Amino acid sequence: MDEVIQVTQWLSSITPRKKAKLFFFTTHADAPSPMVGSNDVDTHEETQLPLATTVALHNFKNIDEFLKKKVNTFSCYNVIENEITKTDYEYLRFYSACKYLDVVPPFLDLEKISAIQNKFEMTDEERDYRLLLDSADLVLEKVCDSLKPAGVSQMWTALRKDRNLIRGVKTIDIIGFFVDPNPTGIKECLFFFIVRFLQKADKINRVNTNRLERLIAQCDESSSCEEGKTIDFIIDSLRFYPTELYPFGFCLIMCVIEGRDGAMQEIEKTMEISRHLGMITHTEKNPTKETIELVKKELMRPKYQFYSSFTCWFMSHGDSNSMVLADGETIEREWFLTSFPDISTFQLKPKVFFMVSCRGANKFSLKGDEFEGQSATCDYYDIGSALIRNRMLDITDSVRDISYVQPMMDTLVAYSTILDHLSGRANTHGSIYVDRACVLMSENISRGRSLTEILEHLSQDLHEILQETMDEDRIVYKQACHYDSFFRKTLKLPYTRHPKEDVHSAPQ
Repeated sequence: MDEVIQVTQWLSSITPRKKAKLFFFTTHADAPSPMVGSNDVDTHEETQLPLATTVALHNFKNIDEFLKKKVNTFSCYNVIENEITKTDYEYLRFYSACKYLDVVPPFLDLEKISAIQNKFEMTDEERDYRLLLDSADLVLEKVCDSLKPAGVSQMWTALRKDRNLIRGVKTIDIIGFFVDPNPTGIKECLFFFIVRFLQKADKINRVNTNRLERLIAQCDESSSCEEGKTIDFIIDSLRFYPTELYPFGFCLIMCVIEGRDGAMQEIEKTMEISRHLGMITHTEKNPTKETIELVKKELMRPKYQFYSSFTCWFMSHGDSNSMVLADGETIEREWFLTSFPDISTFQLKPKVFFMVSCRGANKFSLKGDEFEGQSATCDYYDIGSALIRNRMLDITDSVRDISYVQPMMDTLVAYSTILDHLSGRANTHGSIYVDRACVLMSENISRGRSLTEILEHLSQDLHEILQETMDEDRIVYKQACHYDSFFRKTLKLPYTRHPKEDVHSAPQ
């Protein structure tokens, strides 16, 4: 069959709503870099003009032409270069969006997709199409689905009132002031236009969504929300880090085994819980400084841009300032923590560090006969208003900026103990902190808990446990853990998302 006929038949089989979503996912706002051709970014016209004309004319002709152009480009594309190109990235995004929406063209060359994945050096786990979807776009899709056409129309009216923001933007004038968003797919096109416009204007990104939230907050709840949804519910959904679908993120486990009883148990527990959370995991046993540098270099590779979060467990001996590596050398804890968050592939994404080591030799000792012989160190525990606002400082958009981000932002560092104190271990099962952290995370899967809620529970749980030193003094003591957070959103634990168990239901 002629390819033109195939493309025409394929487009005719896609509903207007799905066409709008496919265009949205395919014109993703933040392409990975560095890449060959990365300076040739999507222009204002490419990403917004088709949406604007579709809304104004109630005609999907320009979106159809855009999708035809994409298909034709991919059809002619020859995957031969060693360097990763802009087209490689676009091909993977297009394929994953089609797969997600259940509209994969029957004529799409899957061998090319495999060849592109080879260029990215993706493992078998990383070839799951869900990794290629942008989790922030999926959150925005859900926000759109929660709004009625009237709600999106009210957002548009509120946006048009911001004259400083829209001045001189031709696509805004194409749509006009009054919009009828009721025809099928027009609501989606208008909402996605608003989102992409705000992104291009540098007003929102995957972390900073305040400007979008303020537009939604101006909607009339009774007429703007789909059944069962509220304005607060919709806004709250934007206040979590976007970690939709599988995988939840990338997990790096570094563990010094030499001279640390129970270290292998620590590795097993952290691997088990990371996989249970739906993470793709890599383990480094007995890391050295050279190992750490190699891992940092690895994480700069383009494929890691597809991950939505980063978690690192680092388990070793240590003191107040440093950690001991497998070869006996030490590294400054502060150096380690500041070097990883600056990796470009994970910018604007949550980064969590579990630092499991002593930070000194002090102990919160418990004295008295009633504490003798009571300790978990040697025995394994298995427990399965408007008026107020009017008086506050008015922060205008002119003094807000989301372009420059301090490297440590969106990072959380969890310490197994407080400064200058011991971090307790069990004789055969390793760090008690690691054990309790893994148990609590496992118990709270599917309960909608945030990571910080789990860490607060962990702090309570760990501080109840009596531990005992392993020297001849056998001192009974308690351990206190804590965390430092630079988070700008809430990070929720995911529901269980094993690749083989996740049955995909295509969106409407």
